[in-house]
Amino acid sequence: VQLQASGGGLVQAGGSLRLSCAASGSTLSSYAVLWFRQAPGKEREEVSGIDASGGATYYNSFVGGRFTVSRDNAKDTVYLQLNNLTPGDTAVYYCSAGDWQRWLWEYWGQGTQVTVSS
Repeated sequence: VQLQASGGGLVQAGGSLRLSCAASGSTLSSYAVLWFRQAPGKEREEVSGIDASGGATYYNSFVGGRFTVSRDNAKDTVYLQLNNLTPGDTAVYYCSAGDWQRWLWEYWGQGTQVTVSS
């Protein structure tokens, strides 16, 4: 499975972006998806995830209700809606696919840069 995250960009603090994760080589709807991010000089951290059916979701505590993960299996795409962005959210965002029960993320792709200006 080859993944591609898109939808990043430059926004002002308080702004919004919607990230998309699409797959090639296999059907993304068969996998859970977890979004990660990595800021310069910082460790990679989990952001949000969704299981294959869309019935279960996960959010890191720092999200604080600002982000929403969803999926459209008919379009084979997973989304991450980012609202009320702060400069601390500046990072490269990656999506990964894997197994929700085992929390194993086997497939990765190129990320998308999110930059939030103050």
